[in-house]
This record gives sequence, structure tokens and C-alpha cells, in this order.
Amino acid sequence: MTSPIFTLDRTDIKILDILQNDGRISNIKLAEMVNLSATAALARVQKLTKDGFILGYEAKLNPEMLNASFVVFVEILLDKTTPNVLEEFSDAVMQYPEIVECHMISGGFDFVVKIRCANMEEFRRISGQVLWQLPGVKETRSYPVMEVIKESSKIHLKNKPQK
Repeated sequence: MTSPIFTLDRTDIKILDILQNDGRISNIKLAEMVNLSATAALARVQKLTKDGFILGYEAKLNPEMLNASFVVFVEILLDKTTPNVLEEFSDAVMQYPEIVECHMISGGFDFVVKIRCANMEEFRRISGQVLWQLPGVKETRSYPVMEVIKESSKIHLKNKPQK
């Protein structure tokens, strides 16, 4: 079970901040940066992982070099929002790697998804062969991204409550 963030001390927060900026940092370098021994730093990282604060590590890839720089956000309205329809929709979304994010939202639509693909032609295919085939889809509204101003998965940790 995930521990609440207020159980973290300053060193834990500093470790998390360093790791989210450089997940490949050596344990020795990390230990130096947080003024701990290498053994103590490793123990902290292992505890943060065990407690669910660190979910994993991944490389940030260059979408332009991998022919996946076209981004579209799509609002999706379902025909009904019963538990079984929501579950079927959620399960189906997980099957499509082109859908890189899916969020249940409040307001005029039920979900917003982020699609990453090569170009508009590929998005049109995904729209017809993927989005409109998802269970319960009644309406979609698409927003192709013209320019990415800021994109990050980092969590701002500077002002979080501390022990």
C-alpha cells in the first residue's frame, strides 16, 4: 500500500527528486548528493520502491526519431456510464499501445485519451479502427497538437509536506 507523502523526510524527497531527473544515477553519486553512505542511500531507495513511491524506471525516447511525434488528445463520451461499460472500456483501452494515456474526467465527456502516432493519416486509421471500436463510445472530439510547449511526467516535490 502506498504511504502518504507526509511520511517522507527531506532526504527521501531529495532522493525522489534526483531519481526522477536521472533514473540512471549511480548509487554512489546519489549517496554523495544526499550526504548518506552508499549502503544507506540504497536502503532508502529500496524502501521508497517497496512503499510504492517509486513505481519503476524508464527511458525517455525521442518521438521524432521513432516516427511517433504526432499527438492528438481525444475526448470520449460513452453511451452510458454503468460500471460494466466503464470496466469494458478501460480494459479495451489497455490493449492499444497507440493510446499512451487515458483519464476518466468530469464534465461534458467521460474520458480524455492521448494518442501518439506518426501523422494525421495514421490518426485517422486509429480513430476508425481503434477509438470507434472501443466499447460504449458514443461521441469523440479530437484535438491534434500543433506544438508541444511543455511535457513532463515529473512531480514537483520542492514544497511537499515533510515529517
